[in-house]
Formats: sequence, structure tokens, C-alpha cells
Amino acid sequence: MKKIFIYCSCLLLVATGCNKKLKEEPNSILVPAFFQTSQGLQAGLDAAYGGMRNFWGAQELFTATVIGTDEFMRGVDGNSDINLYSYTSTHGTPTTLWRAAYVFINTCNGVIDNADKVELPAATKNKMVAEAKFLRANLYFILVQFWGDVTLNSNFQSEAVTSAKRDPLKDVYDLIEQDLKDAIAVLPAGPKSNGVLPGKATAVAAKHVLAKVYLTRAGSAAKKADDYQNAYNTAVDIIDTRASLGLNLVADFGKIFAEGNEENEEVLWSVQHTTNIAYNGPNNSGISNFSADNVLNHMWVGQYEKRPGMIRSTPYGRPYIRCVPTRWVTDTVFKEKVNDTRYSKTFQTVWYANNPDPKGYPVWPNPLPAGAPAGAVSGQPKFKFGDTAIYMPGVDAGDAAIAAAPYLLVPPRKYDNTLSATMMKYFDTKRADLNSPSVRPVIAFRLAETYLMAAEAAFMLGNMTDAVKYINAVRERAAYPTGNAAAMDISAADLSIDFILDERTRELCGENVRWWDLVRTGKLLQRVRLHNKEAAANIIDRHVLRPIPQAQIDATTTGDPYNNSMYFPLWN
Repeated sequence: MKKIFIYCSCLLLVATGCNKKLKEEPNSILVPAFFQTSQGLQAGLDAAYGGMRNFWGAQELFTATVIGTDEFMRGVDGNSDINLYSYTSTHGTPTTLWRAAYVFINTCNGVIDNADKVELPAATKNKMVAEAKFLRANLYFILVQFWGDVTLNSNFQSEAVTSAKRDPLKDVYDLIEQDLKDAIAVLPAGPKSNGVLPGKATAVAAKHVLAKVYLTRAGSAAKKADDYQNAYNTAVDIIDTRASLGLNLVADFGKIFAEGNEENEEVLWSVQHTTNIAYNGPNNSGISNFSADNVLNHMWVGQYEKRPGMIRSTPYGRPYIRCVPTRWVTDTVFKEKVNDTRYSKTFQTVWYANNPDPKGYPVWPNPLPAGAPAGAVSGQPKFKFGDTAIYMPGVDAGDAAIAAAPYLLVPPRKYDNTLSATMMKYFDTKRADLNSPSVRPVIAFRLAETYLMAAEAAFMLGNMTDAVKYINAVRERAAYPTGNAAAMDISAADLSIDFILDERTRELCGENVRWWDLVRTGKLLQRVRLHNKEAAANIIDRHVLRPIPQAQIDATTTGDPYNNSMYFPLWN
């Protein structure tokens, strides 16, 4: 996808006051007259694509979907309010997500509403509208998953308004469904189709989202009788036609997120990022610059530099450690490490000494510990530059083994919020410097999740044969190349919604979907209480939704109040 500027539509939803800077730079405002030119229509679509960076790769979506689940707790630099479920309607994370969604929904509306007024070939305009509908559907789907009933606005607004209402969840889902169906009918078949640039919307990406929409709506107050069947049919259609689309499960799980391989045959849609500050830096949207950066490369990195033999380095990353895995993840979900290779391909296990100054290296004590390796000499360094300095095997080790190891041996029981298993999926070793955000594309949707959605829908329909088949396809791939694929197979007796959620963790750990998964399946409270020791005491019924931002409530100055009370007591 070509690099683009992020243009601002000037509208949150209700009057919050237009930025004076926007008025001084009218060329960066998407107004009706500009939309009604070929240049403006393209700029609007480019802006809508650029807006996706405020979600996939952004700190806010990561915080809202990864931390505070059964998978991850806060690290020493993490957001305690979200993880502890102690936040209110003034919290910045929900506010930023809400604002960004409505800004770029309005941008999509501008493209959709004005395309007919632009002199371009009909096929070109139809495709642009289909892309905008795909993006709008994604944004509204984010909103309903976080907030339930939200304001539905399907037309471009060029002026701020002071009233708003929460439309029924059913109506918002109906728009999402129709947008995706419209997009599927027009868009190129898949990301490998001729002329499709990386990051562009395609029919198969829209089908993937539609399958998840059906699956999610089926567990909501807006459910329809055929939602699970439609979810199953849509996901299976993708699976059955994958070969004709040039798609398949990548043979090696470890290659899916390999740097430079983000457009592999498993990827259905990715969000593009760039080093160019004009496209990925300061913008006029009213959204923080950091929100448009891909910062996922920083989020899991522990304080390795505070351990002997180590200093900060770009390959190992900036030690933000916003989150750490729960012991349930390290000890239970990934317990099987013989045939299932996903633990070692998801988490970093080894750090090599990179400090050229030998003064900080640990030395062997006198007397030597029992079991010390041959060649160990009291008073001599335990290891040298380039040797293993930290090892996290992911399995337990006794205190004697820890004392005898020539490196820092850290079993799961020794993990803490400063150093823990480090998720590798978003590592970026090629960025300009240690502190820079990543410029790697963020994989938003991939085929393995399609298989797991098909399995979940089949399970909910009572079709255990197909549920097993689609789960086993993903599990057998996980054995490559060292495991026994047949040993990974499960049977119908193993199936439950909890097993499906466990499998989603093994496959999709850290991929910005977990909070939604738990809410969709009605398991958020139960599993957080079981597995997230910090959040367990605080999470209550209202936390299955995020609070409407206080900025939205305060800005609704006419008409009925805009608040959270239709679901739960006010958050603030």
C-alpha cells in the first residue's frame, strides 16, 4: 500500500472544538468540497487506511486487549489501572480508542457519501467505496466489542454537533454486516490477487471479519438465530478456497512473524507502518503521535540490561516491559513443549552476553556450587562476551540447578514484573535505533484464526467432527519440524469452550484479540479470576464493557445525556 498522510475529519462525534491549527491548514481538512474531487477522494481513502495505525500497532489497543486478561498482567512499566480494573471513564486508553474510531469512521463516510460526485471510472469508485466500507466495518466492530450500544453514524459530518445517542447494538451490527457484504462483492479476491498492494482490503479479509462478526454477535444481546451457522459457513468458505487464493497455513509457525515475511501466505490483512515522519509522526487528527506508531516491539521486552553481562541493544529491544505472561500461560497453556513448538517460537528463551566491559560479569564463588560445569574456577568469570547470559527454558529448575548454572537460569517460578518470558512476534531488529517504534507491518488477520473460528462455530453448532478437524489442522502445524504431528491431534472428548480458548492462546498469544475473545465467549470474569492474580479481586460484571469516555459524556450538551448507566452504574 502506498504511504499516505493521515488527514483529519475534524469531528469526534459531538462538539469538542475544532483545533485552531486545522483552520490554519485547510488543505489537511477533509471537507465535502475536497472529497468531491478525485484527489480528495483518494486522500480520504488514504487517510482511512492510515487511521488503522491508531489500532493495529498502537499502545492503546494493545493495552485494552492484551493486559488484564488470563494471558498477561502488567509489567513494572505497565498500565496498572487497566490490569487491575480500577480505571474510570476518564482513562486515556478507552478515550483514545473511542476518539480515533469516530474520527476515521467519519473519514470513511466522506469517501462513501461523495464518490458518486467524483469524475472517475465507475469501477474505480466502486472499489474505493468497498475499501472504505471494509475499514468502517472494522472500526464499528472495535466499538461494539468494547462498548456495546454506540452511536451509529453512516453519513459524513463536516460540522460538530452537540447531541448524540447510543443506538441499539442490533442496528450497529446490521451496518457492519452490510458493509462487509458490500465489500466482499466488489473487492479483489485476496492479497495475492494481481495488483493488490500489501495492506489493501480484499474480499477474503472482509470474509474473515464477517465470520468473526457473526461469531461475536451470536454471543451478544443482538444475536440472530443463524449467526453461528453463518460464522461457520463464512470461515469454511475461506478455508475451502484458500488454495485458489494463494493462501495456506505457513508450514513453520516460527516463520509467520519472521521479520520481512509479513506478507506470507497465511496473512489475510496487515496494517502498514513507515519510518517517514510525515506519514507516521505528528498529525492533525487530535490523536497522540504515539498512538499511530507501531510500538508492539517494545511492549514485552524485560529489563535484561540490568542482568550481568548485558547492556541495552537494538536487537534485544527497549525494555519497556508493559506486560508479563501469567503463570497460567507459562506453566499450563504451553506445558507441552515436546511436540508443540509454539512456546519456543513465541517467547525468547536465550540472551547472549553483549556487554564488552568484563567488569560486570559474574564470577564463580568459592567453594564452587555442587554440579558446577567442568572447567569452572572459583573467582573466574562464569561466562564471557557472546556466551549465554540469561536462559529461560520455560520449565522448572531447582535451586541447586540455578546455583550451578554458568548463566542466569530463570525458570517460570522466578519470573517477575521486571524480567519474564519475552514475546518475540513483533521484534524489529532493523529499526533506526533502540528507542524507535517499529516500521514492520502488523498482521491483523491470518488464516490460522479462520480455522479456529470455524472450529468454535462448529462446536457451538454441535458439529464436533468439524470442530476437531479444524483445530487439529492448526495443532498439527505446530509440531513442525521437530514434533510428532499425530501426537498433537485431539478428539471430540477434549473439546470445550475452555479448550478452544486455550488453543487460541497457544496460537494467537499477544495478537491483540484476547480481551475480545474472553468477552465473546462469556469467560472474561471467570478466567481473569482464575489466572490473573492481580486483577482477580477487582474485576466485576461491568468490566465486560469499557466505560464511555468522560470527554464524550461532557461534550453531549443538548438532548438526552450520553452515559454508561444503561448497562451498569456510572463509572465515574
